[in-house]
Amino acid sequence: MATYKKRGKGSGKSREEKIEQRSAIARLFGRLDFIASSFEDWVSRNRVALFSIIGVIVIGVLGYLAYDNFILQPRQEEAVKEMSDPLDYFDRALQADAGADRDELFDKALHGAGGFGLLDIVENYKGTDAANLANYAVGVSYLQRMEYDKAVQYLEKFKSKDEFLAAVAKGAIGDAFVGNNQPEEALSYYEEAANIRTNDFTTPKYLLKAGILAIQIGQKDKAKIFLERIENEYPESTEAQKVSAYLGMVQSN
Repeated sequence: MATYKKRGKGSGKSREEKIEQRSAIARLFGRLDFIASSFEDWVSRNRVALFSIIGVIVIGVLGYLAYDNFILQPRQEEAVKEMSDPLDYFDRALQADAGADRDELFDKALHGAGGFGLLDIVENYKGTDAANLANYAVGVSYLQRMEYDKAVQYLEKFKSKDEFLAAVAKGAIGDAFVGNNQPEEALSYYEEAANIRTNDFTTPKYLLKAGILAIQIGQKDKAKIFLERIENEYPESTEAQKVSAYLGMVQSN
């Protein structure tokens, strides 16, 4: 059992020290009382403003929850239904051979065929995942139609955490800049596409595109870095089989 040890006579505080200690404690509690009363006075003087701020926060949270549950989600479901036909045209266009039929399919995907098109989804369902995906499909459609400025405009709006789509969208912007005869801009997007989500598919794909383009615009040092990275990091990739030929171009005078 623990025992209480009495202090020896010599360890006690003097009368003056005890008085000073009590005085310090009294001052401390007095200070705390002052802070508490000051805060109460501040709350009293600013009660309307304070509760207005709290009210705004609460209303904001409730408003977001209401918007998400009663507006955004129903609009998302509606947009998905409206998107079914234009996405079908889009998929068929991607699989079709070049020609008038393919162009017509892309046109129906963009503008609809008696119903909503992808452009309508983007315009009427802003803020939904469906509109975001529609931005990607619209951008790719314009890229295939060689309308490069419009392709960049819509692809830039597309956001994705998906390992492949995020990279493919950046790479498609690079393709649009190549088509628009802006190779330096294209190269930066190919680099971004290669690194935004590193994996065995999109990374070597866009490293090779970056390497080839760098050779074409005379940036051989950069090209060598891209190509050697494929060779060292992705030796089993399809692109790795093509690297030696391009490295030969880099090393030639």
